[in-house]
Amino acid sequence: MARVLVVGAGMTGGLCAAHLLRGRGRLRVAVWEAATSPGGRMNTSRDPHNPNCTADLGAQYITATPYYAEKHQSFYEELVSRGILKPLLGSVEGITKKDEGICNYVAPRGISSIVKYYLSDSDVLYNRHVTHIYLKEGKLEVCCDSGPAEMFDAVVLTMPVPQMLKLQGDMKTLISESQRQRLEAVRFSSRFALALFYEAGTRIDEPWAAKYIVDNPCIRFISIDSKKRNSESPEVGPSVVVHTTVQFGAENVDKEKEDVEPLILEQLQKVLPALPKPTSVKCRKWRFSQVTEADSSDPGQMTLSIQPLLVVGGDSFTHSNFDGCVESALAVLNVFKCHF
Repeated sequence: MARVLVVGAGMTGGLCAAHLLRGRGRLRVAVWEAATSPGGRMNTSRDPHNPNCTADLGAQYITATPYYAEKHQSFYEELVSRGILKPLLGSVEGITKKDEGICNYVAPRGISSIVKYYLSDSDVLYNRHVTHIYLKEGKLEVCCDSGPAEMFDAVVLTMPVPQMLKLQGDMKTLISESQRQRLEAVRFSSRFALALFYEAGTRIDEPWAAKYIVDNPCIRFISIDSKKRNSESPEVGPSVVVHTTVQFGAENVDKEKEDVEPLILEQLQKVLPALPKPTSVKCRKWRFSQVTEADSSDPGQMTLSIQPLLVVGGDSFTHSNFDGCVESALAVLNVFKCHF
């Protein structure tokens, strides 16, 4: 039975792992994730004082256009039928996509619950930061900075391309010059995200569940997260999420998040002066937030090696949303169908 490693427990990695297990019974699939929890940029953070109070620090909601709602109908129907997704009912001020037929979804248990659902049958190891990949005896030896190296018959890399290009070992020879030029042309925007957590009973009196900000140099989006997910409870305090503008992210991406957090809070006070004082705050830096220039030469993936199979997937080859991750996962699965 062939051993397959999926590197990255984000949306694309979760989709790849789940569907490789579902459709290819001859494969043993493992997932290695550098972080301590799944989700990647589909990140849900917990209040350190109350784990029942959560906030989505990455993706906020999922937008299904008529085209993708039909093309990926089975994916949406599965997630809705299991309660992973529900329609977004709260008001979102300033939303740009109001076209007929568009449906926005939220994840009541947090956006990371989508990834957790797809990883539920997978063997996932955390704190496995992959550093080297070697071609050895017709297989791929994968090394990480914790734990022993292991051999695999196939590897799927789903991290952002700029991170993938830092891998050592035989990667320089596995990537052709033309492929490297395409990969080096992939670009991402950067952002910071802030989560503010409150005690139970705290009132945040705003008429909206989320709002796009158009006149602030720092803040682009604010969400009353529990209201956005329609999960407000008298036993659990509300949470507020703030996403910065792309420009602010670019100007501050090389700073420590501890130095950037007070700058965001200062601007938040100007935007929402009546906002109560939180019990705790978490700041997250997304160096690779959303792809701005993807490589679409081979839509959804890039195959670096056939024997053994080494494939790169993720939004670097599509676009940074749920449907982009589905497109990439399906492209990766098509490669496996040809070789396994």
